[in-house]
Amino acid sequence: MSGQFGLTLSLLQQMCVYLVVAYLLSKTPLFIPLMQVSIRLPHKLLCYGIFSVFCILGTYFSLPVDDSYANTRAIGAVLGGLLGGPSVGFAVGLTGGFHRYSLGGITALACMVSTVTEGLIGGLAHRYLVSRGRGPEVFQPINGALAAFVAEYAQMAVLLIMVRPFPTAVHLVSDIALPMIVTNTLGTAMFTRILLDRRATQEKYSIAFSAKALRIAARAEGTLRQGFNQDNSTRVARIIYEETGVGAVAITDREKLLAFIGIGDDHHLPGTPITSPHTHQAIQNNEVFYADGNAIPYRCSITPHCKLGSSLVIPLRGEEGRVIGTIKLYEPRSKIFASINRTLGEGIAQLLSTQILAGRYEHQKQLLAQSEIKLLHAQVNPHFLFNALNTISAVIRRDPDHARALVQYLSAFFRKNLKRPSDEVTLQDELEHVNAYLQIEMARFVGRLQVDIEVPEALQSLHLPPFSLQPIVENAIKHGTSQLFGAGHIRIGASETPEGIQLWVEDNAGLYQPEHHSDGLGMSLVDRRIKGRFGEGYGVQVTYEPERFTRVTIHLPKTRLAA
Repeated sequence: MSGQFGLTLSLLQQMCVYLVVAYLLSKTPLFIPLMQVSIRLPHKLLCYGIFSVFCILGTYFSLPVDDSYANTRAIGAVLGGLLGGPSVGFAVGLTGGFHRYSLGGITALACMVSTVTEGLIGGLAHRYLVSRGRGPEVFQPINGALAAFVAEYAQMAVLLIMVRPFPTAVHLVSDIALPMIVTNTLGTAMFTRILLDRRATQEKYSIAFSAKALRIAARAEGTLRQGFNQDNSTRVARIIYEETGVGAVAITDREKLLAFIGIGDDHHLPGTPITSPHTHQAIQNNEVFYADGNAIPYRCSITPHCKLGSSLVIPLRGEEGRVIGTIKLYEPRSKIFASINRTLGEGIAQLLSTQILAGRYEHQKQLLAQSEIKLLHAQVNPHFLFNALNTISAVIRRDPDHARALVQYLSAFFRKNLKRPSDEVTLQDELEHVNAYLQIEMARFVGRLQVDIEVPEALQSLHLPPFSLQPIVENAIKHGTSQLFGAGHIRIGASETPEGIQLWVEDNAGLYQPEHHSDGLGMSLVDRRIKGRFGEGYGVQVTYEPERFTRVTIHLPKTRLAA
């Protein structure tokens, strides 16, 4: 018994070395795939490689007993199967078994067979748990211990069956059974405990990372979309500083410091040019630069008395990945840069880059909308003004009062042109603008143009982009009723449908020809602006019956109807 006790202590000592290696390895990226049930082939191959090494190490750390060895080889074989499945367990057992077979001895073949058996036992435990939806339980120490316990009993049975002479096998098993069962069972449980702790630590960091990232995203939402400038950058920098707890946070564009919050804000002044060579390097090379203060020294480029001791510089990227600025996180000399803050910093940079890009995109959309409105102005004003002045000139002679009214309509039309907001107007305002236009056109086509406006008062609070109706009405006259020998009739209406709101302009000419018609610049711009604002389900639709009517319908969402 004393011999078995001493052998057990010796194996436990060897196992401690084995576990120290496992613990150190758990701190490397190699262990990350092992912290989940291996399903993908690359993960299975990595699982095979790592546990084959541990299986062989278990043999190298073994203790000679008679013509055999007491060892911890079973830990690697069982864990290979438990984490990678039967195929991995078999491959690890075969690799470790061949290695043991190469060392020779009366138990060489039996040990090779038993090692393969141990890998398969671990793999069968894996399959049992996974098939019942209990995959994460392979990391429970109790399950690892049970698998190793069964595997070691199986090894002893193989030794008794295969080793000859039989009395030698019995004597060997009586000497090594208890020490190996205790050591391998305990070692497998402790190894899975290391994996379980590593998983818990990773999940803890992931939860902390996610919580910080979500808080920063929620608090900073939309800030830089309003403009990548000093005020907005300062607000974002303060949010990041408060949420991450780093020593300082800075944001720059390509040339100057936009914001600085934290240690050193007495000499890192917003608005001053960038002086840090690390920042210049990050901008020029479009890469993250980390000066930890040890391997890569950090020294403040402004004053030697600065308390900051490390810096992480992350590029902010705009269109086509070009650098538009940087975000910089600092820690003081007395504090080590936390790895979570390094990872979080890169995530924050992506978030801010997306906000800046979205803001620039919105700004470009606004510029485009303004340009389109100006284009509509340019299209309407010249020929309409010329026709209006000719009409007023002709009316003055026969009806001065009517001429004065037309001048007022013309004034109202151009006043609304000049003072229209670029965002939205009400349908009532749009109808007033159209009415001023129509009064002049009816005077121009005196007796030949009739207009009916059939818009319920409840729908006149509808919001829509400016210049949505006037170009459609102009098209109806210019390409429709003005071409008739007889009287022209324009009807303008609005109605509510289950899908939304419809505005329509109808003429009695029916001269629309889609195969030869480009829909006109005005109609095309109206369609694009409505689709761009409300989505592809809305916009302009044309229906017609040749020589009878042409109806242009503008589809808008009900949500644009004011309460």
